[in-house]
Amino acid sequence: MGGEEKDIDDLPKNAANYTALTPLVFLQRAALVHPDRTSIIHGSNRYNWLQTYQRCRRLASALAKRSVTFGSTQVAVIAPNVPAMYEAHFGVPMAGAVLNAVNIRLNAQTIAFLLGHSASAVIMVDQEYFSLAEEALKILAETSKGNFRPPLLIVIADKTCDSRSLQHALSKGAMEYEKFLETGDPNFAWKPPQDEWQSIALGYTSGTTASPKGVVLHHRGAYLMALSNPVIWGMKEGAVYLWTLPMFHCNGWCFAWSLAAICGTSVCLRQVTAKAVYSAIANLGVTHFCAAPVVLNTIVNAPKEETILPLPRVVHVMTAGAAPPPSLLSAMSQRGFRVTHTYGLSETYGPSTICVWKPEWDLLPPENQARLNARQGVPYVALEGLDVVNTNNMMPVPADGTTVGEIVFRGNVVMKGYLKNPKANQEAFANGYFHSGDLAVKHPDGYIEIKDRSKDIIISGGENISSVEVENILYQHPAVLEVSVVARPDERWGESPCAFVTLKGEAEKSDQQRLAEDIMNFSRSKMPAYWVPKSVVFGPLPKTATGKIQKHLLRAKAKEMGPVKKSRL
Repeated sequence: MGGEEKDIDDLPKNAANYTALTPLVFLQRAALVHPDRTSIIHGSNRYNWLQTYQRCRRLASALAKRSVTFGSTQVAVIAPNVPAMYEAHFGVPMAGAVLNAVNIRLNAQTIAFLLGHSASAVIMVDQEYFSLAEEALKILAETSKGNFRPPLLIVIADKTCDSRSLQHALSKGAMEYEKFLETGDPNFAWKPPQDEWQSIALGYTSGTTASPKGVVLHHRGAYLMALSNPVIWGMKEGAVYLWTLPMFHCNGWCFAWSLAAICGTSVCLRQVTAKAVYSAIANLGVTHFCAAPVVLNTIVNAPKEETILPLPRVVHVMTAGAAPPPSLLSAMSQRGFRVTHTYGLSETYGPSTICVWKPEWDLLPPENQARLNARQGVPYVALEGLDVVNTNNMMPVPADGTTVGEIVFRGNVVMKGYLKNPKANQEAFANGYFHSGDLAVKHPDGYIEIKDRSKDIIISGGENISSVEVENILYQHPAVLEVSVVARPDERWGESPCAFVTLKGEAEKSDQQRLAEDIMNFSRSKMPAYWVPKSVVFGPLPKTATGKIQKHLLRAKAKEMGPVKKSRL
C-alpha cells in the first residue's frame, strides 16, 4: 500500500470521542435503566439488575483489595450455571483481571494442567466441585517442584447441594463467596481497560488430542459479539434466557454479556434435564435458550411425563457444537421450537456463522427446510471474513456445493491467540486467516456446509466419505438415538465406515444382529454403496466434557476390531 490513507481532516481522537470497547458498560446501563427488573433467577433466589451490578462491583472490589487487578492475574471459576458464574463475567474483568471459566466435566489431571498453565491466582469453586479442585491443586503442587503458590480459594455455596461439601471446603480454609463479597464495596469505582485489546477471558479448548490450548479473548471482541448475538437472533429487549448452555463454553457464547445489553433475565440451571427445560418454559416465561444437538435430542425424545406440550409460546433455540441432523431439526420445529443453527469455535468467541432463515423457505416441504437449515451458513454481523479455501493455495473454492475446502475466519471476533503457545499460533494464523480445521463446501447461495473435521474424513478405495453425511442418514432410522461414524481399517478398501450406535429405549431389547442388518439395509436404500457402514457396533458413545462425541476413541476402538476381511463386499 502506498503511504497512509488520507482523510478529509486531521481531527484527533480524544477523551470525549474515543473509548475502549468493553461489554462491562452494558451492566452499568442495565442497572440504570431497569434497576428493579429481574436479572437472575436461580431456584428460589432472585436478583434485580441493581443488585447484580452492586454484587459485581463488590466482587471486583474484593479482588482488587487482594491485588488481583490489571496485569497477568487470572481468576479461575469452576462452577455450573449459578449466579456467581454470571457475576464473575463482569466482576473479574471490572477488577482488571482475566476470567478463566473452567469446564466442570474435566478430570482433576486436566484441571491441574489448566490451573498451572494459566497461573490462576484465585479459584472460585462451587461447593459440589470443591473436592475436584482440591485434587487438581494437589496434583499441581506435586508437579510444580517447589514453585507452587497456593491460590486464594473461594467456595460458592448452594443450598440445593449437600451441606457436607461446603463444611469440608470451609474446614480447608476456603472463604465462602457471600462472605468474600461482603469485603467488597458495592460502589467500587471500577475502570474500563485503557486498551480494548486487553484480555477479558481465557478458555481452554476441549482439544481431544494434545494438551488443551488456552484461547485468549479481548474486550473489543466480547463487546462486538455480545451485540451481534441479539441482532442475528432477533432477541428483543427483556428476553428471558434459560442457561442450558454452560457458561464455561466460550463464556456461554458471549450471552452472559448480551443479556446485560438487552436487560434480559437469566434463568440458571444447575442440571440440564428435559423436565427442567419444559418446566422453565411453562413457569418462568423462557423465550430463548442455546444447546448442543445432544441436548436437543433429549428434549425431543423425552418421555411424555417429562414434557409440557404444547409450548405456551414460540421458544427460540440456538444450536451449535456439532451439525444437527435434519431429522432432529424437523422434530424440534414440530414441537414449536424455532431452531437457529449456528457454528463457530472457542477461537471465534463461540458461534460466528449462522444459517439465516429465508422467507421463501417457508413454502418448501419440511425435509427440504431441515436440509437447508442444517448448513452452517453465513457470517455473523460482527465477523468480517469467512471463506472456504483450498489450503494449498488459499484460493476460495467455487460455490458449487461439492468442492471441499477448509473454513477460514478473519476479523474482530477471532481470538488474540493461544496463551504461551507460539507454534500453535503460527499454524492457526497462517496466511493471515484463522484456520478452523473444518472441511466444508460453499453452496451457490453462498452458504457454507461442513462436511467433516479434516481428521474425520473416511477414505475408502481412494474415495472421500463424509462421516457427517452418513450419520445424518442413519439418524433417520427409527431405532437410532445417537450415532457416530468413523473409519475402520478394511483389507480391500483401505478404510470403510464403521457406525457406533446408541439405540432408543424400546429398541435396546430387540435382536441386535437383526437390527445391525436392518440398519445396513436401510443405509443401502439411502446412500451410495461405498458409504454403507460395513460394521455396526451398539452401546453408549464416549463424550468429551462438552458433550462432543470423542471420535478419536471410537477410531481407536474400530482399529482394535481389526480390518474388515476381503470376502465381505
